[in-house]
Amino acid sequence: MENNVFEHMAKRYDTEERMELAKVIVKEVKPELQNSKSKSLIDYGSGTGLIGLELSDLVHSILLIDSSKQMLEVAKAKISHKGITNTKVLYSDFTQETPELKADIVFMSLVLLHIPDTKKILQELFNILNSGGKLIIIDFDKNDKINHPKVHNGFSHEELKKRLSEVGFKSIKIKSFYHGKRIFMNQDASMFISSSTK
Repeated sequence: MENNVFEHMAKRYDTEERMELAKVIVKEVKPELQNSKSKSLIDYGSGTGLIGLELSDLVHSILLIDSSKQMLEVAKAKISHKGITNTKVLYSDFTQETPELKADIVFMSLVLLHIPDTKKILQELFNILNSGGKLIIIDFDKNDKINHPKVHNGFSHEELKKRLSEVGFKSIKIKSFYHGKRIFMNQDASMFISSSTK
């Protein structure tokens, strides 16, 4: 019985589209994690772990953090189902309060656009990173077709670079890597990957 419940929940969150998009993102992120076998990674806003769990063999440990308990339940079920031993989950919302955590790498995929105060969350993530640590962000490029009270309509590379450097990040790299049909609020959109160092 219990399995069915999880499968049902996972299906609700892990739609075909999300799984397809996750594959594209995983492929783009993997090169960023070369030589990270000894590193700890936080996947902030991990959801059900569609991306984070695919990275578990590239790093020493992963902490999936999300503000949705249900999604983390699904992630937990996947972790035990797949027998992944170096990954834990944590229920938390850094826009409310940030727990005492440290990591070598923070990864955030399609989360920034949901956070009203971009600079504040970037500051929180900067503080969590160990010295020399790396922040990897995947999000949508600015898209003027999208207008939503709760969601940023993507980010221009210049705007994000400016915010990251204001917070203290260095060697900031940003590039668009994928363009897909109706992937952002039913609009065609492109995604970028940004990496920067503390």
